[in-house]
Amino acid sequence: MLTTTLSDFRKDIKHYIDNVIENFETLIINRGKDSGIVVMSLDEYNSLRANQHELSSSKNEKRLDSAIEKLQSGNSFEKELLD
Repeated sequence: MLTTTLSDFRKDIKHYIDNVIENFETLIINRGKDSGIVVMSLDEYNSLRANQHELSSSKNEKRLDSAIEKLQSGNSFEKELLD
């Protein structure tokens, strides 16, 4: 996670944005005491939204927990995917 001030961000915006995109970084821009913004890549944002959706219902959460438990206990199997 990167942190900068708004002034420094303005001075070198391309560098900061390139870092966020290329290195899958999250950038926090401080704007004073207890104030700021977060900059992240679109891929990271989409990933967070997908995770939020998957965990949004207790039914999905239980299915995911069950799958993790099966995988960790060795009680899982592999399937070949169709082309």
